[in-house]
Amino acid sequence: MDLPTLATYSEIVADRRFPAIVGIALLSGVVRGFSGFGSALTYIPLMSAVYGPVVAAPTFVLADLVTGSVFLARTWRLTLWREVLPMVAAAICAAQFGALILQYADPNILRWCMSALVLAAVALMASGWRYHGRPKLIVSIAVGLLAGTLGGAVQISGPPIIVYWFSSGHPAEILRANFFGYFSAFSFASAFTYALHGLLTAKVIAIATFVAPMTIGGMAIGTWLFQFAKERTYRLVGYLVAITSAIMSMPLLDRLLH
Repeated sequence: MDLPTLATYSEIVADRRFPAIVGIALLSGVVRGFSGFGSALTYIPLMSAVYGPVVAAPTFVLADLVTGSVFLARTWRLTLWREVLPMVAAAICAAQFGALILQYADPNILRWCMSALVLAAVALMASGWRYHGRPKLIVSIAVGLLAGTLGGAVQISGPPIIVYWFSSGHPAEILRANFFGYFSAFSFASAFTYALHGLLTAKVIAIATFVAPMTIGGMAIGTWLFQFAKERTYRLVGYLVAITSAIMSMPLLDRLLH
């Protein structure tokens, strides 16, 4: 794994796409701090449109590893680890297969799949359909396997988990803490997975260095806004941002959005 040099950072800052990195990182951070989920649904499609999935997914993992750890300290005691840990274990196993998809699949096909996945996930969550019943170990493992495959491929492991946990009857504070717990642990494992597959290049590490502090700033803003929102509001905001990101990231709009 090559480490970035000063020339690597200079090249990224001089690139006309650099302002997009800052904007996307801030936006995804606000969504994550506000709702506890939705950062990947925002960051991955938009960043894939700018740099491609092979850069978007690993940079998200590295940045999320840092930002998630910072905010997990605040929600640690509220996290229901008996529900989180089995799901994370299953997801880590499945992520090995997902990483192969990211490594070898056509980037444009992946981007179309990302957009379709995000839109389908939001439609499912907004429809009101929920898993019926309390969280069970076997169901948690199954959800973790699906989430891990999606997470390894495009770092969008949230939708099946969100649909599953929203049915648990937990209050917003517990749901938010569980999301922080899961995504922090999964990002830690994903970093090792991507390193083994040679996806953590010098460019990826350099971009993540810029993304992490911008995301932390956005998360601080989102966390402050969370105290003023009703439970219905925080879910609605996450949905609207995800839909917008999915539409804007479609390859069909590349020429229009430059």
